[in-house]
Amino acid sequence: MDKPLIIGIAGGSASGKTSVSKIVYETFSDRTITLLRQDDYYCDQNHMTMEERIKTNYDHPLSMDNQLLVQHLKALMKGQSIEKPVYDYAMHTRSDKTQKIDPTKIILVEGLFVLEDVAIRELLDIKIFVKTDDDIRFIRRLLRDTTERGRSIDSIIKQYTESVKPMHELFIEPTKKYADIIVPEGKSNHVALDLIMTKINSILNAS
Repeated sequence: MDKPLIIGIAGGSASGKTSVSKIVYETFSDRTITLLRQDDYYCDQNHMTMEERIKTNYDHPLSMDNQLLVQHLKALMKGQSIEKPVYDYAMHTRSDKTQKIDPTKIILVEGLFVLEDVAIRELLDIKIFVKTDDDIRFIRRLLRDTTERGRSIDSIIKQYTESVKPMHELFIEPTKKYADIIVPEGKSNHVALDLIMTKINSILNAS
């Protein structure tokens, strides 16, 4: 198999990067495509107590096992299958289950810190940053975490102000300078999405 086209999609929490990834995935599903979520590559914390795990700052890049993600991307580039980790959010650590991923023509890598790590960036053929206003992202998190995760408003505000916002400003927002394409407002930006699809098609048709 020829070298796959590797596309990185980054952006802040609730920026719309997952929606953009889904649109790209569905558009090229007939060309064999894989979506790797960086969230599955949170570090294994089985050696830690539950109390220690709960204190983990998941908005910091050190919470990620990027070394394993890079290793898996390189394996897929060579045409080798991988066993992707599955993260257990209830236990705050990696599950003992894995998911087999076979090499495909297109690989999407989506996550907060996809453009933050130079080793990941160097493997990406197209680098995308989804940019959405901070107020909109906070409202989306508030709605999501209250309705889907049963969290209190106070706890969401506390986490956002103490961790999510400062980590975003320190580690995520600056990485947009590495992007080939910045997509304001995510999936509602049809012009930017059309440009992305056109670029992907041009690379695939030339290969």
